[in-house]
Formats: sequence, structure tokens, C-alpha cells
Amino acid sequence: MSTIDDLTASSPDARREVLHEALGETPALGEALDGVRALVLDADGVLLYASHPLPGAVEALAMLEAAGFPYRVVTNYSLAHRATLAAAVSRRFGRPVLPATIITAASAAAAHTALHHPGQPLLVLASPDALREWTGQHVVAPDDADGPDQRVVAAVIGDAGDDLSFRNLDIAFRQVRAGAAFIAMHKNLWWVTPKGITLDAGALVVGLEHALGRRATVTGKPSPVVFRQAVRELAAEVAIRGGSPLRAAEVAMVGDDLDSDVAGARRAGLRGILVLTGKTNRTALQAAHVAGQLRGPRRPQGVGTDLLDVVSALLERRG
Repeated sequence: MSTIDDLTASSPDARREVLHEALGETPALGEALDGVRALVLDADGVLLYASHPLPGAVEALAMLEAAGFPYRVVTNYSLAHRATLAAAVSRRFGRPVLPATIITAASAAAAHTALHHPGQPLLVLASPDALREWTGQHVVAPDDADGPDQRVVAAVIGDAGDDLSFRNLDIAFRQVRAGAAFIAMHKNLWWVTPKGITLDAGALVVGLEHALGRRATVTGKPSPVVFRQAVRELAAEVAIRGGSPLRAAEVAMVGDDLDSDVAGARRAGLRGILVLTGKTNRTALQAAHVAGQLRGPRRPQGVGTDLLDVVSALLERRG
């Protein structure tokens, strides 16, 4: 299996050889980025690996900011408020990362309820820190939602730790059966913690879906909800700067996952660019190509060895 050092070879010819071997052709990264006016970046596998900055990631962000190029970091991490997450990333990067440039599955869920259920009562099962994303919205505590007299218009399920108790899930179950919208921050079944592979909130969401006989509206990747949220924010930023209206097709998602990043973005109308520093390295990409799995939205429109490779090609193309 190739290493990060293999995938960030300094020679352009070496990079092209890696990609040619993986895909059976040489992706035209510059052409794939032609006309791109904003970026959406995955966090793990693009900016960070095992909570540490990937080679070139800090430099790539600095290049984007120096060029005044709009971007958002989109992650399914939903245990913390964006400000908390931004502070942690800033410490690791040794440079400021603004909360406004980050979209989490929790902040996307809060934006979704603000857009579709403004001022209406909500049941939100989330960590205390993530719950701050709903500041200014009408959030009802589980104790107050446990009964026929208090109806909510939406029940939101997220990473709430021990607060995802049987009782609280049952309250959400009954509220959805009574007509509340069913919203989940993500459907990840497990994740890796210092304890090893650990059950994630998505497993409980899947259980609720089975019990309710209906699907949840998911706000995290690969749902179009989070990608549309990113495009809305980026379009507003471009408009403030006096630019022409931004279209989804002018936004590129840079990620390491063929499903949640590339396919999710392409289904939402964005471009899908793959980097080889995370889940999908050279070996995995080549295996997917040989197995015929790079079809439809799963096929990247461009492939870079890392984020710096993509940003360099983008800014060079931009002139």
C-alpha cells in the first residue's frame, strides 16, 4: 500500500505516473478546475490525518486566503460547535482558521431547521457544545417534549453521547410518529476513537428509521443538504465581494472519499475532485478502477495527489 510520501512525490512526472497507474489515464486536473470559483474541502484525509495537518495543507490554505479565494471546510464531525472546532484546528495548524469557514453536520442541521422551521419548536439531541448552533431557535428540552401536550415540528438526532438514551430516543420516536420532521446529522454507523472502533449515532438513526418505517433527512455528507448549504454560504461571500452569482457547477469539492465526497458533491451539482491522502490512496483508486467502480457520480472529475497539488493547479489556471 502506498504511503503519504509516495502520494506527494515532488516530481510532477512522478505524480502523473501515480495517477496514470491508478486510473489507466492521466486526469487533466487543470481542466477539471477550469471555471471553479470556490472550493469545498473535506477535513479528515484532506486537511488532517489522525488529527495532524497533512503535508502541504497549511500552505494550501494560506495560498487560498492570500488569493482571496472562497472556501468552506465541510465535516460530518458534530460533537462540537464550529468555534470549538476552529480553535482546535487553529492550534494544530499554527495559524487562524475562522469558524465561519467551517460547516459541520450539526451546523448544517441548524441551518436547515432555521430555513425550514423558523421560530417553531424543535427537539434536538446533540452535545451541549453542538447545541449552541441552535442559539436563537426554539429548542425544547427532552423532558418538556415527553408528553402529548408538547409537539415539536422536527426531531433532530446527532452525536449526543449518553443523552442518546432509550428514553430520549423514544421521545423522538413518538414526536416523529405524531408528525414531526425526522432529521439526522449523519448516518455513520461507527467511528474510530482512542478506545478503537466505537458505535456512532448513525446506528441509532438507522434503528429509528426501521422502527418508524421512514427515512431521515440527513444533513451531513453525502446528503445534498450540506453541499447546498456550502454553496449558499459561498455564494453570499462572493456576492459581498461584488462577484456575479455563484452556481453550484462553479464549486469544486475536494475530498478523499469516492462516496461521501465525490459522489455526494456531484449529485448536488458540484464538481468532485479526489485527493489521495486519505481513504482513497493510489492502491484503492486503482482497485476501484479495475473493479469498474469509477462510474457515474463516483468517478472523480479530477485527481490530485494532495490539497496543495489541487490548489496549485487551481490558482495557476486562474492566472
